[in-house]
Amino acid sequence: MDYKLVIYDWDGTVMDTVPKIVNTINLVADKYGFARETEEKTKSIIGLSLEHALATLFPAQSKRSAELADAYKAIYRDIDCTPTELFEGVESVIKQLSDNNIKLAIATGKSRTGLDRLLSESGLAHYFVSTRTADEAQSKPNPDMIQQILAELDVAPQEAVMIGDTTIDMDMAARAGVAAVGVTFGVANAAELRAYSPIHIVDEFEQLLTCLL
Repeated sequence: MDYKLVIYDWDGTVMDTVPKIVNTINLVADKYGFARETEEKTKSIIGLSLEHALATLFPAQSKRSAELADAYKAIYRDIDCTPTELFEGVESVIKQLSDNNIKLAIATGKSRTGLDRLLSESGLAHYFVSTRTADEAQSKPNPDMIQQILAELDVAPQEAVMIGDTTIDMDMAARAGVAAVGVTFGVANAAELRAYSPIHIVDEFEQLLTCLL
């Protein structure tokens, strides 16, 4: 299939941010004096919009989710020093896709401020013709982000593919009627991704070229 549009998740797909996200959530728990969750459970909420993620992870604190989200943003930006870098091969792959006239977009649970900052710092902003964040759409796995992107770019669902590292991404793609490719270098493993019937599962970012070109 020749896809006209490739939609990327960001955290754990384009950029190796998962360790920083987990550590920041742990620091939020420390700040407010409640118990940290396990790494596995904490990773499982990555991809949801921030308030929804924190309310899901810490249900006893759900009424304070907006306050916790504000604390998370401040700690992520100003306190936690866990490094974040693009996965190997990211710019090479997206450049080749762009050079082949494939439209590129992002659908992420990050905030608009957070995504714009990382797009600027990474130098990738000019490759993406559309982006949606948790500030502008319903939280994943609701298909709203993908549906907004498809409508904006006038692309049919069968002409698009979603690339993501979580079962939340795979579920969102299925609900939107678009194909999905899972990557195993973020949150979920191959078996977890396979349960959502992606068309491919890859272990390295550069392998995406073999299923997209």
